[in-house]
Amino acid sequence: MARQAHSPAPGAASAHRPALLTRRAPAGPGAAVLFLHGGRTDSTDRSRPWHLAALRMRPFIRTVAGTAGDDVLIGSVRYRVRGWNGRDEDPLRDTRRALAELSQRFPDLPTILVGHSMGGRAALRAADTPQVTAVLALAPWCPDGEPVAHLKGKHVVVLHGDRDRITDPRASASFADRARTAGARAEFTPVAGGDHAMLRRSDHWHRTVARTVTDLLAALPTAPRPPDSSPDPTR
Repeated sequence: MARQAHSPAPGAASAHRPALLTRRAPAGPGAAVLFLHGGRTDSTDRSRPWHLAALRMRPFIRTVAGTAGDDVLIGSVRYRVRGWNGRDEDPLRDTRRALAELSQRFPDLPTILVGHSMGGRAALRAADTPQVTAVLALAPWCPDGEPVAHLKGKHVVVLHGDRDRITDPRASASFADRARTAGARAEFTPVAGGDHAMLRRSDHWHRTVARTVTDLLAALPTAPRPPDSSPDPTR
């Protein structure tokens, strides 16, 4: 994770913007999938949608939206700032706000979090929220001592490229082992030749994420409807 000197904090207005960005909102969703992009170890620069970390998640959002059922809400978490920022844990706070906003609209909606890098860390931490049923962490940032007890009963899937030089795939494997010992249904899958940006073997990353999210949705007690692939009778 890159470090960056602190700059003046964004204006108070950003704290009042919704943390939940809805990409697709069916009238009566059966589940939700929220995406969390990466960031920096330390930075109070305002997070912008054109930053590379945010752009990196767009193909995954499109792919999952195309494979998930029509009654699955697709959204993402809007960060106020770019960094984790030590005890401030800014992206975790934003994720909790987004989940609260989602819960206000659709109480008890089963939710899957898909997070990359810093977003993977935030997703794994936010899994203590009752509505979160599963986390798919992509090349997550897993420092030593990250908590795992709250993952008991949750489904956790970790994908990590073995050529990642930003976050450590060995730390991800260790995290998954500890989560499994704590009672999570945790899986770790290395991506051979994969890098941190998920650009090498990008098609494999996209297919694997789409398939994993589909499996996680199907495992819900009341699974959302699969996409309608039947022919259009009007044609």
